[in-house]
Amino acid sequence: MRPEQPPAFFNTHARFRRKTAKPCLTPLTSHHVLLSPPAAMRAALLIQRWYRQYVARLEMRRRCTWNIFQSMEYAGEQNQIKLYKFFSYLMDHFTPASSERNLIAHIFRENEVCRDAEWERYFNYKNIEVPEFYSGPHLNFPLTATNATELVEAFRTKQQLHSRYVLQLLVETWKLLRILPNINHVSTCHSKEITICGDLHGHLEDLLLVFYKNGLPSMETPYVFNGDFVDRGKNSMEILLILFAFLLVYPNDVHLNRGNHEDHIVNLRYGFTKEVLGKYRVHGKKILKLLQKIYSWLPLASVIDQKVLILHGGISDTTDLDIIAKVDRHRYVSTLRPPKQRKSSAKNKQSDQDSWDEDNMTRRRVRSMTYSSPGVSRPEVQRHSLQTLSSQVEEELRERRRRAGFSLSHGDLHNSLSSDSDSDPGENLETDAEDWKQVVDMLWSDPMPIDGCVPNEVRGGGCYWGPDITREVLEKHNLQLLIRSHECKQEGYEFCHNRKVLTIFSASNYYEVGSNRGAYIRLGPDLVPHLIQYQASRSTRDLTLRQSVGRTERSALRALREQLFAHKSDLISAFQEFDPEQTGLISLNHWATAMESVLQLGLPWRMLRSQLVNHTQDGKLNYQSWFKELAIMEPNTQLAHTNLLETLYKHHSNLETIFRIIDTDNSGLISFEEFRQTWRLLSSHLQIDISDEAISDLAQSIDFNKDGSIDINEFMEAFRLVDRTQQERSNSTLSGVHPHLLQSEHPTKTLLVSASPHFV
Repeated sequence: MRPEQPPAFFNTHARFRRKTAKPCLTPLTSHHVLLSPPAAMRAALLIQRWYRQYVARLEMRRRCTWNIFQSMEYAGEQNQIKLYKFFSYLMDHFTPASSERNLIAHIFRENEVCRDAEWERYFNYKNIEVPEFYSGPHLNFPLTATNATELVEAFRTKQQLHSRYVLQLLVETWKLLRILPNINHVSTCHSKEITICGDLHGHLEDLLLVFYKNGLPSMETPYVFNGDFVDRGKNSMEILLILFAFLLVYPNDVHLNRGNHEDHIVNLRYGFTKEVLGKYRVHGKKILKLLQKIYSWLPLASVIDQKVLILHGGISDTTDLDIIAKVDRHRYVSTLRPPKQRKSSAKNKQSDQDSWDEDNMTRRRVRSMTYSSPGVSRPEVQRHSLQTLSSQVEEELRERRRRAGFSLSHGDLHNSLSSDSDSDPGENLETDAEDWKQVVDMLWSDPMPIDGCVPNEVRGGGCYWGPDITREVLEKHNLQLLIRSHECKQEGYEFCHNRKVLTIFSASNYYEVGSNRGAYIRLGPDLVPHLIQYQASRSTRDLTLRQSVGRTERSALRALREQLFAHKSDLISAFQEFDPEQTGLISLNHWATAMESVLQLGLPWRMLRSQLVNHTQDGKLNYQSWFKELAIMEPNTQLAHTNLLETLYKHHSNLETIFRIIDTDNSGLISFEEFRQTWRLLSSHLQIDISDEAISDLAQSIDFNKDGSIDINEFMEAFRLVDRTQQERSNSTLSGVHPHLLQSEHPTKTLLVSASPHFV
């Protein structure tokens, strides 16, 4: 991108000074004045007008940059939901023995047949030894405020918690969450405020800054954390452990709402799964499995003083808090797929029990995470389950209820425990669509400025709701304010719907350093929200507005160019429709139309034209040479067929998601056959034809050590597109340049590695 010229008023004002500075060559006296008052006023107004135009241009660039980031983020979420719907189709329509169905069956909860006792044995942490050389934090249970504070300090200094303590902390959290209601009811008093935080998305520095400015959670400083704790950032695990620790210490003063990213399927695409397996290689799969169950037990909303509703996404024209308060939230392990309501009968229970031993090993191979104990018969498992429930879990939950101030009868407790157990296989299945829609709308919806309620086609899930829906829901439940998160805002917050809806987002620098502020809310007994903004990155504090906008703009355009290059064939086909005579030239208006028809990002392409198109011929664009000007580093095309490569770039995230699903043992390695199965799934999803020969050539070319297996991370990094201009800057020390470029270790890989986690 061409460097921006200095504002015009600087040069004009210099000429103005040269014309009027002659009287100043001699000492000023009462007879010498620099400017008359009217002239000085005109000059001040002229400078003010020029400056306002300059700031307006910067603001326009900033908003355009923001649209690029947000459009690409929502397009990725839409692709994620489309892929998962394809998986759901396979599960619903393919026979149980089909190879396609078996590849993905283990990610769906309906394949799990474990009881609570089996889960507890699977998650057993007592046989995990902590070595003497371990220098990280040590936890003692029940946790104290000192333990939680030490954990925060340990993570601040980049220490890692041992997997034994991680599992123990997660198990204790799971037990506590199971007695919490779907909607937490929180009260304020005259002596304390409640702090509300929005999305954190793995940005530990933002959480630490909030604690520094506002204080650690305590009885005097209660918090509500409104979902999306994980994904995208690099410290999602640390954030979860901190929040869970304070939840255990202060169950009445720390409240956690579920977000749409508290979903193990979403985690496959947006980085949290990879983070956990990288930090905990031995026990990572147990941690992930336990987190699935924790996600499903997170409360869905919080209500403050019966007047302020806090939930992650939003509402719809069918939202009913009375229904939400009664749904079995733990059934929604992933909100991307409707759960199955299971109805059992005495007739099929015995047949299921008789066939349990015969089918158990097969099912466990598919699940890969289920506890397996050879030599234990079905009756022994049942007896152990009953003993565990009566002697351990019930006692623990009774203590948790007492500490949290809840009252729960024995019958309610028994129902709470038994409801978490997965139902027997072979039962009649019915979809409870209404309850599912209530939950999805709460986690995925966004507000819109006009009345009505329409499906959210941009994200692919939830709805868009208008001011009329806000009024109806608030009046129906006698509420006065709705606080939600789910959307990144440039200032960290935003009011809408006549200030009845407040969006709060707590992850600063979400898209790029300097792209947005973070914010949190303090809410006192008067229920008037007080907003505190911040910027976690120190580097942004030293940048001018122009430098900050330019840095963010470069990052957005770099990601957009990668998308353009990945859709090269589709774009050329669209351009050729406007070039029937095959001159290789099209008008700029036709260029903008074709760009939107292919990418469907809803971007102002005519405004972006000056950033993406450098040369024209009499108002015409040579689209063949234009791709060469995009400054994209092309790969070594000898590694695979061109069509296969373009498919790989275009569907990079979908491919990585399927890889991680097929990698059932979470080893990070897949065989050649699994590699071929991955591509078959992708080609079925995209309805494209990819030959087995092309897939085999690609597999062999990427198997650098010739051991017959493929490292998923190495494969995905080897085919990552990178901006050529960024490569040229990587050896310089210019300010505002994103530094995270890595050179491949393998001599046959010619690509650099992109460091943007949001768009690849």
